[in-house]
Amino acid sequence: MPKKTSVSIVGSGFAGLSAACFLAQKGFQVTIFEKNADLGGRARLLQGEGFSFDMGPSWYWMPDVFDDFFAQFGKKASDYYELKRLSPSYRVVFGENNFVDLPASVEGLIDLFESKEKGAGEQLRKFLEEGKFKYDIGVKKLVYKPSQSIFEFLDWQLIKGVFQLHVFQTIANYIRKYFKNPELIKLLEFPVLFLGGTPQNTPALYSLMNYSDMALGTWYPVGGMYEVVKAMVNLAESLGVKIHTNAPVTKIEVENHKATGVWVNGELHKADFVVGGADYHHVEKHLLAKEYQSYSDKYWDERVLAPSALLYYVGVKKELANVLHHILFFDEDFTQHAKEIYDNPQFPTKPLFYVSCASKTDKTVAPEGCDALVLLIPVAPGLKDTEEIREKYYQLIMERMEKLTGQEIRSHVVFKKSYAQSDFINDYNSLKGNAYGLANTLMQTAIFKPSLQSKKVKNLFFTGQLTVPGPGVPPAIISGEVVAKVIMEQA
Repeated sequence: MPKKTSVSIVGSGFAGLSAACFLAQKGFQVTIFEKNADLGGRARLLQGEGFSFDMGPSWYWMPDVFDDFFAQFGKKASDYYELKRLSPSYRVVFGENNFVDLPASVEGLIDLFESKEKGAGEQLRKFLEEGKFKYDIGVKKLVYKPSQSIFEFLDWQLIKGVFQLHVFQTIANYIRKYFKNPELIKLLEFPVLFLGGTPQNTPALYSLMNYSDMALGTWYPVGGMYEVVKAMVNLAESLGVKIHTNAPVTKIEVENHKATGVWVNGELHKADFVVGGADYHHVEKHLLAKEYQSYSDKYWDERVLAPSALLYYVGVKKELANVLHHILFFDEDFTQHAKEIYDNPQFPTKPLFYVSCASKTDKTVAPEGCDALVLLIPVAPGLKDTEEIREKYYQLIMERMEKLTGQEIRSHVVFKKSYAQSDFINDYNSLKGNAYGLANTLMQTAIFKPSLQSKKVKNLFFTGQLTVPGPGVPPAIISGEVVAKVIMEQA
Protein backbone atom coordinates (compact mmCIF):
# COMPACT_ATOMS: atom_id res chain seq x y z
CA MET A 1 0.00 0.00 0.00
CA PRO A 2 1.39 3.46 -0.88
CA LYS A 3 2.18 5.31 2.32
CA LYS A 4 -0.04 8.28 1.53
CA THR A 5 -3.19 6.60 0.26
CA SER A 6 -5.87 9.16 1.01
CA VAL A 7 -9.31 8.64 2.51
CA SER A 8 -12.10 11.19 2.83
CA ILE A 9 -14.68 10.43 5.52
CA VAL A 10 -18.10 12.08 5.42
CA GLY A 11 -19.31 12.70 8.98
CA SER A 12 -17.73 12.68 12.45
CA GLY A 13 -20.02 10.34 14.37
CA PHE A 14 -18.65 7.40 16.33
CA ALA A 15 -18.38 5.24 13.20
CA GLY A 16 -16.54 7.88 11.17
CA LEU A 17 -14.13 8.63 14.02
CA SER A 18 -13.48 4.94 14.59
CA ALA A 19 -12.76 4.29 10.90
CA ALA A 20 -10.47 7.33 10.80
CA CYS A 21 -8.41 6.08 13.76
CA PHE A 22 -7.88 2.59 12.34
CA LEU A 23 -6.98 3.87 8.87
CA ALA A 24 -4.61 6.56 10.13
CA GLN A 25 -2.87 4.02 12.35
CA LYS A 26 -2.01 2.03 9.20
CA GLY A 27 -0.53 5.03 7.40
CA PHE A 28 -3.52 6.29 5.42
CA GLN A 29 -3.89 10.04 4.99
CA VAL A 30 -7.33 10.58 6.50
CA THR A 31 -9.56 13.66 6.39
CA ILE A 32 -12.97 13.95 8.06
CA PHE A 33 -15.53 16.43 6.74
CA GLU A 34 -18.29 17.36 9.21
CA LYS A 35 -21.25 19.48 8.10
CA ASN A 36 -22.01 20.82 11.60
CA ALA A 37 -19.97 23.16 13.76
CA ASP A 38 -19.58 20.43 16.42
CA LEU A 39 -18.12 16.95 16.15
CA GLY A 40 -19.74 13.71 17.23
CA GLY A 41 -22.80 13.44 15.00
CA ARG A 42 -25.86 12.56 17.10
CA ALA A 43 -23.65 12.56 20.20
CA ARG A 44 -23.13 16.32 20.24
CA LEU A 45 -23.17 18.42 23.39
CA LEU A 46 -25.76 21.11 24.18
CA GLN A 47 -24.92 23.82 26.71
CA GLY A 48 -26.94 26.71 28.10
CA GLU A 49 -27.52 28.61 31.35
CA GLY A 50 -24.76 26.59 33.02
CA PHE A 51 -26.28 23.21 32.04
CA SER A 52 -24.69 20.55 29.80
CA PHE A 53 -26.74 17.90 27.99
CA ASP A 54 -25.75 14.92 25.86
CA MET A 55 -27.94 15.49 22.81
CA GLY A 56 -27.98 11.85 21.77
CA PRO A 57 -26.71 8.65 23.41
CA SER A 58 -26.80 8.67 27.20
CA TRP A 59 -26.36 4.96 28.09
CA TYR A 60 -22.85 3.51 28.32
CA TRP A 61 -23.29 -0.23 27.84
CA MET A 62 -20.89 -2.91 26.55
CA PRO A 63 -17.81 -1.32 28.18
CA ASP A 64 -15.60 -4.06 26.74
CA VAL A 65 -16.19 -2.68 23.21
CA PHE A 66 -14.85 0.73 24.24
CA ASP A 67 -11.93 -0.92 26.05
CA ASP A 68 -11.11 -3.09 23.02
CA PHE A 69 -11.21 -0.04 20.74
CA PHE A 70 -8.71 2.00 22.76
CA ALA A 71 -6.51 -1.05 23.46
CA GLN A 72 -5.81 -1.43 19.74
CA PHE A 73 -4.04 1.92 19.90
CA GLY A 74 -2.14 1.12 23.09
CA LYS A 75 -4.56 3.22 25.12
CA LYS A 76 -7.21 2.75 27.79
CA ALA A 77 -10.54 4.48 28.20
CA SER A 78 -9.23 5.73 31.55
CA ASP A 79 -6.52 7.65 29.70
CA TYR A 80 -9.29 9.95 28.47
CA TYR A 81 -12.22 9.85 30.88
CA GLU A 82 -13.34 8.52 34.25
CA LEU A 83 -16.01 5.82 34.29
CA LYS A 84 -18.51 5.29 37.08
CA ARG A 85 -20.69 2.20 37.35
CA LEU A 86 -24.22 3.23 38.29
CA SER A 87 -25.82 1.53 41.29
CA PRO A 88 -28.74 1.08 40.98
CA SER A 89 -28.33 0.80 37.22
CA TYR A 90 -31.66 2.51 36.53
CA ARG A 91 -35.24 2.78 37.73
CA VAL A 92 -38.36 1.50 35.96
CA VAL A 93 -41.63 3.14 36.97
CA PHE A 94 -44.74 1.00 36.44
CA GLY A 95 -47.24 3.34 38.11
CA GLU A 96 -47.86 5.54 41.11
CA ASN A 97 -45.82 4.24 44.08
CA ASN A 98 -44.84 1.25 41.93
CA PHE A 99 -41.25 1.18 40.68
CA VAL A 100 -38.22 -1.07 40.58
CA ASP A 101 -34.58 -0.06 40.97
CA LEU A 102 -32.33 -2.46 39.08
CA PRO A 103 -29.45 -3.64 41.28
CA ALA A 104 -25.97 -3.40 39.79
CA SER A 105 -25.07 -6.97 40.85
CA VAL A 106 -26.34 -10.20 39.30
CA GLU A 107 -27.06 -11.65 42.74
CA GLY A 108 -29.13 -8.58 43.60
CA LEU A 109 -31.06 -9.02 40.36
CA ILE A 110 -31.68 -12.69 41.10
CA ASP A 111 -33.13 -11.74 44.49
CA LEU A 112 -35.30 -9.06 42.85
CA PHE A 113 -36.66 -11.49 40.25
CA GLU A 114 -37.35 -14.11 42.90
CA SER A 115 -39.33 -11.54 44.93
CA LYS A 116 -41.55 -10.91 41.90
CA GLU A 117 -42.09 -14.51 40.80
CA LYS A 118 -41.27 -17.77 42.57
CA GLY A 119 -38.47 -19.56 40.76
CA ALA A 120 -37.65 -16.53 38.60
CA GLY A 121 -34.30 -16.00 40.30
CA GLU A 122 -32.90 -19.30 39.09
CA GLN A 123 -34.56 -18.76 35.70
CA LEU A 124 -32.75 -15.43 35.41
CA ARG A 125 -29.44 -17.15 36.10
CA LYS A 126 -30.08 -19.57 33.20
CA PHE A 127 -31.35 -16.71 30.98
CA LEU A 128 -28.15 -14.74 31.59
CA GLU A 129 -25.96 -17.79 30.97
CA GLU A 130 -27.56 -18.13 27.54
CA GLY A 131 -27.20 -14.39 27.07
CA LYS A 132 -23.47 -14.64 27.80
CA PHE A 133 -23.08 -17.34 25.15
CA LYS A 134 -24.85 -15.09 22.64
CA TYR A 135 -22.78 -12.10 23.70
CA ASP A 136 -19.52 -14.01 23.33
CA ILE A 137 -20.50 -15.27 19.88
CA GLY A 138 -22.50 -12.26 18.69
CA VAL A 139 -20.26 -9.45 19.87
CA LYS A 140 -16.92 -11.21 19.52
CA LYS A 141 -17.61 -12.84 16.15
CA LEU A 142 -20.82 -11.89 14.32
CA VAL A 143 -20.71 -8.11 14.57
CA TYR A 144 -17.10 -7.88 13.40
CA LYS A 145 -17.94 -9.52 10.07
CA PRO A 146 -18.36 -7.16 7.09
CA SER A 147 -21.38 -9.22 5.95
CA GLN A 148 -20.49 -9.01 2.27
CA SER A 149 -21.09 -12.71 1.71
CA ILE A 150 -22.99 -15.57 3.32
CA PHE A 151 -19.71 -17.52 3.23
CA GLU A 152 -18.32 -15.33 6.03
CA PHE A 153 -20.72 -17.11 8.35
CA LEU A 154 -19.54 -20.64 7.45
CA ASP A 155 -17.71 -20.77 10.74
CA TRP A 156 -17.86 -24.05 12.69
CA GLN A 157 -18.44 -22.32 16.03
CA LEU A 158 -21.33 -20.30 14.52
CA ILE A 159 -22.83 -23.33 12.79
CA LYS A 160 -22.51 -25.44 15.92
CA GLY A 161 -24.16 -22.77 18.07
CA VAL A 162 -26.82 -21.52 15.63
CA PHE A 163 -29.72 -23.00 17.59
CA GLN A 164 -28.35 -21.65 20.87
CA LEU A 165 -28.29 -18.19 19.30
CA HIS A 166 -32.09 -18.34 18.77
CA VAL A 167 -31.86 -16.32 15.56
CA PHE A 168 -35.19 -17.61 14.28
CA GLN A 169 -37.15 -17.06 17.50
CA THR A 170 -38.54 -13.72 18.65
CA ILE A 171 -37.29 -12.24 21.88
CA ALA A 172 -40.92 -11.80 23.02
CA ASN A 173 -41.54 -15.56 22.87
CA TYR A 174 -38.10 -16.37 24.25
CA ILE A 175 -38.53 -14.21 27.37
CA ARG A 176 -41.98 -15.67 28.06
CA LYS A 177 -40.53 -19.18 28.15
CA TYR A 178 -38.64 -18.12 31.25
CA PHE A 179 -40.91 -15.63 32.98
CA LYS A 180 -44.63 -14.96 33.51
CA ASN A 181 -44.64 -11.84 35.67
CA PRO A 182 -45.57 -8.86 33.44
CA GLU A 183 -43.18 -6.49 35.21
CA LEU A 184 -40.23 -8.85 34.73
CA ILE A 185 -41.16 -9.25 31.07
CA LYS A 186 -41.16 -5.44 30.65
CA LEU A 187 -37.75 -5.20 32.31
CA LEU A 188 -36.29 -7.72 29.88
CA GLU A 189 -37.99 -6.39 26.77
CA PHE A 190 -37.02 -2.75 27.18
CA PRO A 191 -33.45 -2.98 25.71
CA VAL A 192 -35.12 -3.84 22.39
CA LEU A 193 -36.03 -0.14 22.20
CA PHE A 194 -32.33 0.56 21.68
CA LEU A 195 -32.34 -1.84 18.73
CA GLY A 196 -35.20 -0.05 17.02
CA GLY A 197 -37.69 -2.90 16.93
CA THR A 198 -40.52 -4.48 18.84
CA PRO A 199 -40.07 -7.64 20.93
CA GLN A 200 -42.39 -9.38 18.47
CA ASN A 201 -40.09 -8.84 15.46
CA THR A 202 -36.62 -8.80 17.05
CA PRO A 203 -34.63 -12.08 17.06
CA ALA A 204 -34.00 -13.65 20.48
CA LEU A 205 -30.29 -13.42 19.64
CA TYR A 206 -30.54 -9.94 21.11
CA SER A 207 -31.08 -11.23 24.63
CA LEU A 208 -27.33 -10.62 24.57
CA MET A 209 -28.38 -7.03 25.37
CA ASN A 210 -29.89 -8.25 28.65
CA TYR A 211 -26.60 -9.88 29.50
CA SER A 212 -24.78 -6.64 28.69
CA ASP A 213 -27.24 -4.64 30.78
CA MET A 214 -27.39 -6.90 33.82
CA ALA A 215 -23.99 -8.58 33.97
CA LEU A 216 -21.67 -5.99 32.42
CA GLY A 217 -23.47 -3.03 33.94
CA THR A 218 -24.58 0.52 33.19
CA TRP A 219 -21.74 3.02 33.28
CA TYR A 220 -21.28 6.77 33.02
CA PRO A 221 -18.27 8.69 31.67
CA VAL A 222 -17.87 11.68 33.99
CA GLY A 223 -18.74 14.79 32.00
CA GLY A 224 -21.17 12.85 29.82
CA MET A 225 -21.08 10.74 26.67
CA TYR A 226 -19.47 13.63 24.82
CA GLU A 227 -16.28 12.75 26.71
CA VAL A 228 -16.10 9.63 24.51
CA VAL A 229 -16.36 11.81 21.40
CA LYS A 230 -13.60 14.06 22.71
CA ALA A 231 -11.46 11.01 23.45
CA MET A 232 -11.85 9.63 19.94
CA VAL A 233 -11.18 13.04 18.38
CA ASN A 234 -8.05 13.36 20.53
CA LEU A 235 -6.88 9.93 19.44
CA ALA A 236 -7.67 10.57 15.77
CA GLU A 237 -5.76 13.85 15.71
CA SER A 238 -2.80 12.26 17.51
CA LEU A 239 -2.70 9.74 14.65
CA GLY A 240 -2.62 12.53 12.06
CA VAL A 241 -6.29 12.69 11.06
CA LYS A 242 -7.35 16.09 9.72
CA ILE A 243 -10.84 17.19 10.77
CA HIS A 244 -12.87 19.98 9.18
CA THR A 245 -16.10 21.32 10.71
CA ASN A 246 -18.71 23.47 8.92
CA ALA A 247 -17.66 21.41 5.91
CA PRO A 248 -20.73 19.81 4.30
CA VAL A 249 -19.96 17.37 1.50
CA THR A 250 -22.27 18.26 -1.39
CA LYS A 251 -21.15 15.71 -3.99
CA ILE A 252 -18.96 12.65 -4.40
CA GLU A 253 -17.05 12.95 -7.66
CA VAL A 254 -17.10 9.66 -9.62
CA GLU A 255 -15.31 8.72 -12.84
CA ASN A 256 -15.67 5.30 -14.43
CA HIS A 257 -17.26 3.85 -11.31
CA LYS A 258 -14.47 5.09 -9.09
CA ALA A 259 -14.75 7.91 -6.55
CA THR A 260 -12.08 10.54 -7.13
CA GLY A 261 -12.93 12.88 -4.27
CA VAL A 262 -15.58 14.94 -2.49
CA TRP A 263 -16.88 18.46 -3.06
CA VAL A 264 -16.88 20.67 0.03
CA ASN A 265 -17.81 24.36 -0.04
CA GLY A 266 -17.25 24.49 -3.79
CA GLU A 267 -13.84 22.81 -3.71
CA LEU A 268 -12.91 19.29 -4.83
CA HIS A 269 -10.85 17.35 -2.28
CA LYS A 270 -9.29 14.40 -4.08
CA ALA A 271 -9.20 10.99 -2.39
CA ASP A 272 -8.31 7.38 -3.17
CA PHE A 273 -11.17 6.10 -0.98
CA VAL A 274 -14.37 7.70 0.30
CA VAL A 275 -16.26 6.56 3.41
CA GLY A 276 -19.83 7.65 3.98
CA GLY A 277 -20.16 7.99 7.75
CA ALA A 278 -23.19 10.23 7.35
CA ASP A 279 -26.70 8.90 6.75
CA TYR A 280 -26.37 6.09 4.16
CA HIS A 281 -29.54 7.09 2.30
CA HIS A 282 -28.41 10.71 2.09
CA VAL A 283 -24.97 9.78 0.76
CA GLU A 284 -26.54 7.49 -1.86
CA LYS A 285 -29.43 9.67 -2.98
CA HIS A 286 -27.98 13.15 -2.68
CA LEU A 287 -24.21 12.91 -3.05
CA LEU A 288 -24.08 10.41 -5.93
CA ALA A 289 -25.38 10.66 -9.48
CA LYS A 290 -28.32 8.31 -10.05
CA GLU A 291 -26.29 5.91 -12.20
CA TYR A 292 -24.01 5.23 -9.21
CA GLN A 293 -26.73 4.58 -6.63
CA SER A 294 -26.90 0.97 -5.40
CA TYR A 295 -30.43 1.10 -3.94
CA SER A 296 -33.72 2.33 -5.37
CA ASP A 297 -36.30 4.61 -3.79
CA LYS A 298 -38.52 1.54 -3.44
CA TYR A 299 -35.79 -0.26 -1.49
CA TRP A 300 -35.48 2.57 1.02
CA ASP A 301 -39.26 2.94 1.33
CA GLU A 302 -39.50 -0.73 2.28
CA ARG A 303 -36.87 -0.56 5.03
CA VAL A 304 -38.20 -0.89 8.60
CA LEU A 305 -36.74 2.09 10.37
CA ALA A 306 -35.99 2.36 14.05
CA PRO A 307 -37.93 5.08 15.84
CA SER A 308 -37.25 8.74 15.85
CA ALA A 309 -37.30 10.61 19.13
CA LEU A 310 -39.08 13.60 20.61
CA LEU A 311 -36.51 15.06 23.00
CA TYR A 312 -36.48 17.78 25.62
CA TYR A 313 -33.39 19.23 27.27
CA VAL A 314 -34.53 20.80 30.52
CA GLY A 315 -32.61 22.68 33.18
CA VAL A 316 -34.34 22.80 36.56
CA LYS A 317 -33.46 25.28 39.31
CA LYS A 318 -34.14 22.70 41.98
CA GLU A 319 -32.68 19.39 43.15
CA LEU A 320 -35.33 16.83 42.30
CA ALA A 321 -36.49 14.13 44.68
CA ASN A 322 -37.29 10.51 43.74
CA VAL A 323 -35.19 10.74 40.57
CA LEU A 324 -32.23 8.55 39.55
CA HIS A 325 -29.73 9.03 36.74
CA HIS A 326 -31.78 6.82 34.36
CA ILE A 327 -35.55 6.34 34.66
CA LEU A 328 -37.91 4.47 32.34
CA PHE A 329 -41.56 5.43 32.67
CA PHE A 330 -43.46 2.28 31.73
CA ASP A 331 -46.73 3.29 33.36
CA GLU A 332 -48.60 3.01 30.04
CA ASP A 333 -49.10 0.14 27.58
CA PHE A 334 -45.92 -0.71 25.66
CA THR A 335 -47.84 -2.65 23.00
CA GLN A 336 -50.04 0.32 22.14
CA HIS A 337 -47.09 2.68 21.92
CA ALA A 338 -45.21 0.21 19.68
CA LYS A 339 -48.19 -0.07 17.33
CA GLU A 340 -48.23 3.71 16.99
CA ILE A 341 -44.58 3.61 15.94
CA TYR A 342 -44.60 0.64 13.56
CA ASP A 343 -48.10 -0.50 12.56
CA ASN A 344 -50.06 2.74 12.42
CA PRO A 345 -47.49 5.54 12.54
CA GLN A 346 -48.71 8.50 14.54
CA PHE A 347 -47.75 10.50 17.59
CA PRO A 348 -48.44 8.23 20.57
CA THR A 349 -51.70 8.39 22.49
CA LYS A 350 -50.16 7.46 25.83
CA PRO A 351 -46.40 7.42 25.38
CA LEU A 352 -43.82 5.61 27.38
CA PHE A 353 -40.80 7.82 27.96
CA TYR A 354 -37.27 7.89 29.32
CA VAL A 355 -35.58 10.46 31.55
CA SER A 356 -31.86 10.98 32.06
CA CYS A 357 -30.78 13.09 35.02
CA ALA A 358 -26.99 12.98 34.75
CA SER A 359 -26.61 15.62 37.46
CA LYS A 360 -27.57 12.94 40.02
CA THR A 361 -24.22 11.31 39.23
CA ASP A 362 -22.21 14.27 37.97
CA LYS A 363 -22.56 17.71 39.57
CA THR A 364 -20.50 19.34 36.80
CA VAL A 365 -23.37 19.18 34.27
CA ALA A 366 -25.66 21.55 36.19
CA PRO A 367 -25.25 24.66 38.37
CA GLU A 368 -25.23 24.14 42.13
CA GLY A 369 -28.67 23.25 43.48
CA CYS A 370 -29.97 22.39 39.99
CA ASP A 371 -30.67 19.29 37.92
CA ALA A 372 -30.22 18.64 34.19
CA LEU A 373 -32.93 16.51 32.56
CA VAL A 374 -33.15 14.89 29.14
CA LEU A 375 -36.61 13.51 28.36
CA LEU A 376 -37.14 11.20 25.39
CA ILE A 377 -40.30 9.80 23.78
CA PRO A 378 -39.76 7.18 21.04
CA VAL A 379 -41.91 8.22 18.06
CA ALA A 380 -42.49 7.02 14.51
CA PRO A 381 -40.12 8.37 11.87
CA GLY A 382 -41.60 10.30 8.96
CA LEU A 383 -44.10 12.31 11.01
CA LYS A 384 -44.34 16.08 10.73
CA ASP A 385 -43.54 17.69 14.05
CA THR A 386 -44.69 21.20 14.98
CA GLU A 387 -44.12 23.51 17.91
CA GLU A 388 -47.68 22.76 19.05
CA ILE A 389 -47.02 19.01 19.06
CA ARG A 390 -43.75 19.47 20.90
CA GLU A 391 -45.39 21.61 23.58
CA LYS A 392 -48.33 19.22 23.93
CA TYR A 393 -46.06 16.24 24.66
CA TYR A 394 -43.78 18.23 26.92
CA GLN A 395 -46.72 19.15 29.11
CA LEU A 396 -48.10 15.60 28.96
CA ILE A 397 -44.96 13.79 30.11
CA MET A 398 -43.94 16.48 32.60
CA GLU A 399 -47.34 16.22 34.22
CA ARG A 400 -46.90 12.45 34.52
CA MET A 401 -43.37 12.79 35.83
CA GLU A 402 -44.52 15.27 38.46
CA LYS A 403 -47.32 12.95 39.54
CA LEU A 404 -45.15 9.82 39.62
CA THR A 405 -42.23 11.46 41.44
CA GLY A 406 -44.46 13.52 43.76
CA GLN A 407 -43.19 17.04 43.12
CA GLU A 408 -43.66 20.23 41.12
CA ILE A 409 -41.05 20.60 38.37
CA ARG A 410 -42.30 22.84 35.56
CA SER A 411 -42.40 26.05 37.61
CA HIS A 412 -38.67 25.59 38.34
CA VAL A 413 -37.56 25.17 34.70
CA VAL A 414 -34.97 27.78 33.68
CA PHE A 415 -33.74 26.18 30.43
CA LYS A 416 -35.69 24.24 27.81
CA LYS A 417 -35.02 23.08 24.26
CA SER A 418 -36.93 20.54 22.19
CA TYR A 419 -35.61 18.33 19.39
CA ALA A 420 -37.60 16.15 16.97
CA GLN A 421 -37.84 14.59 13.50
CA SER A 422 -37.28 17.80 11.54
CA ASP A 423 -34.12 18.48 13.56
CA PHE A 424 -32.73 15.01 12.82
CA ILE A 425 -33.30 15.73 9.13
CA ASN A 426 -31.80 19.23 9.21
CA ASP A 427 -28.78 18.36 11.36
CA TYR A 428 -27.98 14.81 10.23
CA ASN A 429 -29.79 14.36 6.89
CA SER A 430 -31.54 11.50 8.65
CA LEU A 431 -33.83 9.27 6.55
CA LYS A 432 -37.39 10.24 7.57
CA GLY A 433 -35.95 11.82 10.70
CA ASN A 434 -35.09 8.48 12.33
CA ALA A 435 -32.92 8.59 15.44
CA TYR A 436 -31.51 5.06 15.61
CA GLY A 437 -31.07 3.72 12.06
CA LEU A 438 -32.64 0.48 10.84
CA ALA A 439 -34.69 -1.77 13.09
CA ASN A 440 -32.81 -4.98 13.87
CA THR A 441 -35.36 -7.35 12.38
CA LEU A 442 -34.20 -10.73 11.07
CA MET A 443 -34.44 -9.51 7.45
CA GLN A 444 -32.36 -6.45 8.30
CA THR A 445 -29.53 -8.27 10.06
CA ALA A 446 -25.99 -8.94 8.75
CA ILE A 447 -26.04 -9.61 4.98
CA PHE A 448 -29.59 -8.23 4.76
CA LYS A 449 -28.47 -4.72 5.73
CA PRO A 450 -27.35 -2.13 3.16
CA SER A 451 -23.85 -3.17 2.13
CA LEU A 452 -20.84 -1.45 3.65
CA GLN A 453 -19.36 -1.26 0.13
CA SER A 454 -21.05 0.40 -2.82
CA LYS A 455 -22.15 -1.98 -5.53
CA LYS A 456 -21.48 0.60 -8.26
CA VAL A 457 -18.54 2.70 -7.01
CA LYS A 458 -15.70 0.34 -6.19
CA ASN A 459 -13.83 2.56 -3.71
CA LEU A 460 -16.87 3.99 -1.90
CA PHE A 461 -17.69 2.52 1.51
CA PHE A 462 -20.27 3.12 4.23
CA THR A 463 -20.20 2.96 8.00
CA GLY A 464 -22.65 3.69 10.81
CA GLN A 465 -26.12 2.81 11.96
CA LEU A 466 -27.72 2.10 8.56
CA THR A 467 -25.19 -0.58 7.68
CA VAL A 468 -23.48 -3.41 9.61
CA PRO A 469 -23.61 -4.18 12.44
CA GLY A 470 -26.44 -1.75 13.33
CA PRO A 471 -27.62 0.98 15.70
CA GLY A 472 -26.06 1.96 19.02
CA VAL A 473 -22.73 3.45 20.10
CA PRO A 474 -20.74 0.19 20.49
CA PRO A 475 -21.99 -1.15 17.10
CA ALA A 476 -21.09 2.19 15.48
CA ILE A 477 -17.54 1.99 16.86
CA ILE A 478 -17.31 -1.59 15.59
CA SER A 479 -18.72 -0.53 12.21
CA GLY A 480 -15.84 1.92 11.78
CA GLU A 481 -13.29 -0.77 12.55
CA VAL A 482 -14.91 -3.27 10.17
CA VAL A 483 -15.03 -0.87 7.22
CA ALA A 484 -11.45 0.29 7.86
CA LYS A 485 -10.18 -3.29 7.68
CA VAL A 486 -12.04 -3.96 4.42
CA ILE A 487 -10.43 -0.85 2.93
CA MET A 488 -6.99 -1.98 4.13
CA GLU A 489 -7.49 -5.32 2.37
CA GLN A 490 -8.37 -3.58 -0.89
CA ALA A 491 -5.78 -0.79 -0.81
